[in-house]
Amino acid sequence: MLGSMQDWPLVVPKILDHAACYHGEREMVTRSVEGPIVRTTYADLHSRSRRVAKALTRRGIRLGDRIATLAWNTARHFETWYGIMGIGAVCHTVNPRLFAEQIAYIINHAEDRLVFVDTTFIPTLEKIAKQIDRVEGYVILTDAANMPKTTLPNAVAFEDWLKDVDDDFEWAKFDENTAAGLCYTSGTTGNPKGVLYSHRSNVLHGLAVNTGDCVGAKSTDVFLPVVPMFHANAWATVFACPMVGAKMVMPGAKLDGPSVYELLEMEQVTITAAVPTVWQMLLAHMEANNLKLSTLRKVMIGGSACPPSMIETFEKKYGVEVMHAWGMTEMSPVGTIGSFKFGMEKLPWPEQLKVKSKQGRAMFTVEMKIVDDDGKDLPHDGKAFGHLMVRGPAIARAYFKGEGGRHGTDSIVDKDGWFDTGDIATLDELGFMQITDRAKDVIKSGGEWISSIDIENFAVGCPGVAQAAVIGVHHPKWDERPLLIIVRKPSADVTKEQVLKFLEGKIAKWWTPDDVAFVNEIPLTATGKIQKVALRTQFKDYKLPAAS
Repeated sequence: MLGSMQDWPLVVPKILDHAACYHGEREMVTRSVEGPIVRTTYADLHSRSRRVAKALTRRGIRLGDRIATLAWNTARHFETWYGIMGIGAVCHTVNPRLFAEQIAYIINHAEDRLVFVDTTFIPTLEKIAKQIDRVEGYVILTDAANMPKTTLPNAVAFEDWLKDVDDDFEWAKFDENTAAGLCYTSGTTGNPKGVLYSHRSNVLHGLAVNTGDCVGAKSTDVFLPVVPMFHANAWATVFACPMVGAKMVMPGAKLDGPSVYELLEMEQVTITAAVPTVWQMLLAHMEANNLKLSTLRKVMIGGSACPPSMIETFEKKYGVEVMHAWGMTEMSPVGTIGSFKFGMEKLPWPEQLKVKSKQGRAMFTVEMKIVDDDGKDLPHDGKAFGHLMVRGPAIARAYFKGEGGRHGTDSIVDKDGWFDTGDIATLDELGFMQITDRAKDVIKSGGEWISSIDIENFAVGCPGVAQAAVIGVHHPKWDERPLLIIVRKPSADVTKEQVLKFLEGKIAKWWTPDDVAFVNEIPLTATGKIQKVALRTQFKDYKLPAAS
């Protein structure tokens, strides 16, 4: 027997319809690429998104066509998203921080027909325009007054492109499982692989992210998504915020500490989200200028592990709750969130910090387990290390065009639907997960695993240390031993001995790095994560002091 409820398809345009109808007056504030602050409302965004949809339809864009964006978090980018998805086309968010060759590859692989691009990234596209000759035209996200000269073929300013269409347009009708977004991940072997989100998965994920134990935004909140829209859906915030009518503050191209702080205070932001490198810049700016946070109550930190020292600074010095999160592009992307269970708020601070330093527990719609090398389930005791497996309605079952499939199929999951994240993790009795390493980065010393992430997180807390990375270096007896690589803070003269002394008592003694190397910079990926492959290449001939 089936239920007798209405069939109300879970499609992305309904989110903006709701925002315009019930929160039409609520603002979106953008620091534009051109410089000035621009204010609009959900009602205006709804109208302009329908104009985008109408213009795309007139241009011959149809259901399933891929449309690329290379853009910052702005109102125009937001309008483009909803306009593309509103006609059943696929919004392909391109990460402009990738190498030009990678950008060319994924635009060609996606077979994008149009590219919407901020003026910042025009030079990148001009370099590869001849390689992406299937693209039919470029819409520059600006107006005629700020339109630069460009060699891009068929380029037009966004406002000129829209001027001949009104908002008299009805969203297209399509199944909720229709593809909505495409985002390529470079976290796999070989070429980047496309993750193809559906309307249903985006809506469900937006709802899940906005539950009370996760972002938990309300209509009274002001949300600043520093995490880019080209980084796995801006962690679903572009769906979650309009769902509840939360005011959004879009930072544009300026993500430095002073610029982020200015928006936090000027717009009275209550919730924000970004990777740790952004918060390092913000905290350094605040410390140097003796600044406080007057309205911020919650910060979501993910993308890479958040150092305990950063959590403690936010919570104890500035009174801001840290929500430590973990996820993947393949997971839409949020998988876990570090919210307390009942009674944990009464624990002594050191015990609270231990909980907050973990990646958190699975939110609804995400199932998790850990297995050994043979696929056997491991206990959730907080001690057993295993391969982290996940499944759920917003988790990929295949990559775009079937690449990377298992056993001659396009599927990237096992027979029971579990996706191997590539992470090594522990799960404790209360469901809290902690990443100890990527499977490809784990350090195996004398047959035992050492967590490079734990060492890095503690090392960053040492006075004078700006960044830290740990890799395994060959050892004739133990196979591998950890090498700690440090970037000093400006004018700091912290030494190897001081760093190793600082680690005493914080990590297992046999985990202590065999040496410390100081460098001017640590290479990062396009999403702000440490490039371990590049470091292993850089230090491939490194001789540890005890290796003899």
